Amino acid sequence: MDKLTKDTVLNALKPVAHALARTVEDLVSSVAIEGGNVGLVIDFKDRPPQNPDDVRIDVEEIIKNLDGVFEASVVMTAARAAAPKPANPPEMKPAGKSEIPAPSPIEGVKNIIAVGSGKGGVGKSTTAINIAIALSEQGLSVGVLDADIFGPSLPKLLGIEGTKPQSKDGKIIPVEVMGLKVMSIGLMLANDDPIIWRGPQVMRATGQLLSDVAWGTLDVLVVDLPPGTGDVQLTLVQKVPLTGAIIVSTPQDLALIDARKGLQMFRKVGTPIIGIIENMSFFTCPKCGEQSDIFGHGGARDAAIDLGADFLGEIPLHMSVRAGSDAGNPVVRAAPLSKHAAIYNDIAEKIAGKLDV
Repeated sequence: MDKLTKDTVLNALKPVAHALARTVEDLVSSVAIEGGNVGLVIDFKDRPPQNPDDVRIDVEEIIKNLDGVFEASVVMTAARAAAPKPANPPEMKPAGKSEIPAPSPIEGVKNIIAVGSGKGGVGKSTTAINIAIALSEQGLSVGVLDADIFGPSLPKLLGIEGTKPQSKDGKIIPVEVMGLKVMSIGLMLANDDPIIWRGPQVMRATGQLLSDVAWGTLDVLVVDLPPGTGDVQLTLVQKVPLTGAIIVSTPQDLALIDARKGLQMFRKVGTPIIGIIENMSFFTCPKCGEQSDIFGHGGARDAAIDLGADFLGEIPLHMSVRAGSDAGNPVVRAAPLSKHAAIYNDIAEKIAGKLDV
């Protein structure tokens, strides 16, 4: 049996590409192979077919029939082509209610909470994954969706880099690890593959990660958002009803400016604010025990009071938290009796108290 390679996969998909009047290199933006599992990203760009789901089914069937393949998982995306301008523009009418459809629940998922930040580099993903593990260890069934399309970090944080999700009956099966059901676009890509997508492509991929994943029965789905208030956030609030949002910020003014924007964005779309977390709140010297407020201290607590939001807690800057994240073994799991795990558990208890479980 020949070794399964990227070229093998691409060659097998040439008939599909030809039927769409494309080259296979233009159609398939990423191929990731791990053992007998193959992950694909199909990018229709600004020429999506009328039957994209049929294309996905055909692609999965072709890949599954290759020697050495056990499962194939496919994510599709496309850019929306610009509409042609009419020769005689219609007369403008008064604006009415938005035609955006109401959000639809994910079957079997009781609560969906978004973990966001206005600014990158505040430790939001590390916070989200430790809270998710803490919720799971408190007896809840928990899923985690890494919704950062451009910079997915969940595979690294959970030590599942190279693991490829399987698919069944047209649904992607989330990877199960540390008591969590997890999904990330990073599990579908080769490690060095960049994501170069326009807004509509990002929104389509986000929607697929929400609706085309077989989450099963969950008490809570934790959605780790990218920084800012862009396409992913907009897609999330349009697609699914959120139980609430959590804002993570460091104490300094620069981060808090963006955190406030993120909080106000959720309020404008009617999403309840579960609370604010201050990450990297302070640093305690491991040798002398002196506390240093490297990024300031208490800024997020003050912002919570000012904005009328609950303050969920402060997480110190500590090497064990960083080391656990780098090693794919978050501190709540790696050192469950540590004071840092206790902080995450306390925050998780406050969050659980606001959920319908």
